[in-house]
Amino acid sequence: MKLLAFLLMTASVLAEAPITLVIHGGAGISREELSAEKEAAARAALEESLRAGFKVLQSGGSSLDAVGMAIVVLEDSPSFNAGRGAVLTSAGAVEMDASIMDGATLKAGAVAGVQGVRNPIRLARAVMDHTPHVMLIGNGAEDFARERKLPFEPPDYFIIPERVRQLERAKEKAAKKQASIESLPPSFKAGTVGAVALDKAGHLAAGTSTGGMTNKRAGRVGDSPVIGAGTYADDDLVAVSCTGHGEYFIRCAVAHDVAARMRYQNATVGDATRAIIHERLKKMGGDGGLIALDAKGNVATPFNTPGMFHGIIRADGTIRIAIFEE
Repeated sequence: MKLLAFLLMTASVLAEAPITLVIHGGAGISREELSAEKEAAARAALEESLRAGFKVLQSGGSSLDAVGMAIVVLEDSPSFNAGRGAVLTSAGAVEMDASIMDGATLKAGAVAGVQGVRNPIRLARAVMDHTPHVMLIGNGAEDFARERKLPFEPPDYFIIPERVRQLERAKEKAAKKQASIESLPPSFKAGTVGAVALDKAGHLAAGTSTGGMTNKRAGRVGDSPVIGAGTYADDDLVAVSCTGHGEYFIRCAVAHDVAARMRYQNATVGDATRAIIHERLKKMGGDGGLIALDAKGNVATPFNTPGMFHGIIRADGTIRIAIFEE
């Protein structure tokens, strides 16, 4: 009996998936823009995010819960363009988007253009869990957040001095060059946060959260809350979270394209993501990157901008955080 119990326990352990969590804090940062102080703060927040999400996975929690926990930490950090520290619209307001997707069921939840909600990723999860819908926007999403008793914060919680200065610079550039938002540097169009995870049961999940683009028109929505563009997860294939110039990611349905290439071309997660980020998007002029995690625990983190904040934690607890190299 003891031998049988041992064999059953061994089989159970062997059957467990290699828990993995991958996060990003946005593509587009350059070495010139990143001071030692900013880099240290960003790295500390990324590590805190990885540890928080990994704690969920290590205790047997779901990939969905791990993704949500990891993103909440990044939303609460002013180092990134999501939640507190989100970029400002042309009107000087913060409008946030987020989405989350369950690879086991293909269920998803998303919100767009929300103001005041402390953690938009939690609201996206609530949309998935407590409504028959996939996406809620604006006032309707905010009313639903109040129904779910999610925390709100005043405008000055979200708006940090650096984002105010960034908006001023964007407006100056636009006025001087009569330029559109398309011609702004990548760092003005990035900073989105996201996470992908694989839990012990072998389930994948993905989530993304952002404040959008500096000086964007009020009401603009990018790829982050669009399932198949900025976020996608399918247990059979891959979990993906994107960051960059959202208009291009929407047009190319980037997150789903990764899954499609893996399904129909038998591409690896590395080959599929590199082809999209370094070839397809680059040819169109699209700046950005993504994180992707397949059902076997293979990871890809390609980006075509100078840098992308990203990190990974594996089953043994080993952490790797990088910015300027994949």
